[in-house]
Amino acid sequence: QLQLVESGGGLVQPGGSLRLSCAASGFTLTSYYIGWFRQAPGKEREGVSCISSSGGTKNYADSVKGRFTISRDNAKNTVYLQMNSLKPEDTAVYYCAAGLFRRCVLSEHEFHSWGQGTQVTVSS
Repeated sequence: QLQLVESGGGLVQPGGSLRLSCAASGFTLTSYYIGWFRQAPGKEREGVSCISSSGGTKNYADSVKGRFTISRDNAKNTVYLQMNSLKPEDTAVYYCAAGLFRRCVLSEHEFHSWGQGTQVTVSS
């Protein structure tokens, strides 16, 4: 069974940075598109970014364009989400998931094998 584990969350001040990691357990990430999603309290889960298996295709939500960067290191079996210029509205639990199809669409219906999430809190 595919298992993904997120890490790297924490408390950061507005304007700060964090790098989230999504590591695979028991399987190779290489052939999967990977997506990052987030869910804030009282809100629905929303897509943040996704990346193709080769890393050549990336997609971002408008709310994070220019601030977040998704990347992957297939040799380390890990996908990263570098988050810069963080805002209080970025506060949420962040999840990664594996794509069902070979396309980068920011819809949770396109993904499976969700990790347990990592909390990101942006506050002064």
